Amino acid sequence: MKLGFYNDGTNDWILGVVKNDTHIVDVSEALEGVHAHGAQELITLIIANFDKVKDTFQKLVDVSDGIPLEQVKIRPPLPRPDQIFCMAVNYLEFGQRPMPQIDAFQKSSDCVIGDGDTVRLDPNCEATIFHHEAELAVVIGSDAKNVSQADAMDKVFGYTGFIDVSARGFEPGGRTSFFQVKSWPTFGPMGPFIITKDEIEDPHAISLHITNNGEERQAFSTDDMAHKIPECIEFITRIAHLGPGDVISTGTNHQGLGALQHGDQIQFTVEKIGTLSVNVDDPARREWRRGVDEEMAARMRTSDGTSMGMGDRK
Repeated sequence: MKLGFYNDGTNDWILGVVKNDTHIVDVSEALEGVHAHGAQELITLIIANFDKVKDTFQKLVDVSDGIPLEQVKIRPPLPRPDQIFCMAVNYLEFGQRPMPQIDAFQKSSDCVIGDGDTVRLDPNCEATIFHHEAELAVVIGSDAKNVSQADAMDKVFGYTGFIDVSARGFEPGGRTSFFQVKSWPTFGPMGPFIITKDEIEDPHAISLHITNNGEERQAFSTDDMAHKIPECIEFITRIAHLGPGDVISTGTNHQGLGALQHGDQIQFTVEKIGTLSVNVDDPARREWRRGVDEEMAARMRTSDGTSMGMGDRK
C-alpha cells in the first residue's frame, strides 16, 4: 500500500492511498474519531496503528475510483518527522571504494518539502556548490532502542524517497559540520509516497534515478549500499530512541552528483515508490559548471569518508 497526503484544490493535507499508480483515494472516512493536531501527528498515529486501519483503507480503495494523480498536488508524506537520521558515506560507489566506517548524522525536520515544491539555496549560505543526493529512506514503524540486526526489519514500516541536498565547498580551514552542510530549510525533498514494507521484496535491490533539466545524473541501485538497513538501524538505535514516523535515509552513491542552481528542475524516481519533482531557486543567482561533478565522483571512489560533507567538498 502506498500512502500520502494531497491537496485537491479545496482541502489540504488529505490522507490518501494510491490506486494502480495513477489515482489517489481519500481514506479520511476511516479516521472518524481520530484526533490529531496536524498532518504529521496524523500520519504518525496511522503508522503506529496501521494494523487497525489497513483493512478499512483497502475497502475504501476497492470501491472508489479516486482522483487522477495529475489533478492533485502531492504533499510530503511525512511533513515534519520528529527525527531524520542520514547515513554518511554508505555506498561502495559501484564497488570502487573500500568499505567505509559506519556513521550517521541528524538533519533538521524543517528541511522537508514535497513534490512540486522548491529547494531554496539560501544566499546567506557561503557554500561554493550545492549537490543533490538521491536516497532511499526507511520509515520506522514502532519504538526502537538497542535493536539487533536480527530484529531490525520488524521495526520498519515502509520506505520513501529522499533527496539529501548538500551545501559544499565552504572556506578551506573554516569550521564546518554536517548541520551546516545539510540542514538548511528545503534541503530535504521527500516522497512522493510511503510504500509499506510488504510491497518491497528486497529494499537492497531498488533502483534510484535523478535527472536535472532532463539530463541524467545519478542512476544506481541500493544493492551498492555498504551497510545494509538492519545494520543502520542497529547502529542508530544503540544511541538514539526511534519512534513511529522517524526516518533513516540510507545514503547515496556519489557517482553522478552535479550542481544545483537557479531554475533547475529535478526529477527523482524511486522504483516502486514513484517520482518526486522539485524546482531550484537561488536568489543570489550563483552559477557553477553544469553536468556531473567528476572531481567529486573521483574523490568519493578513494576517500575514507571521514571528511564527507565538510568544507573540502568531499
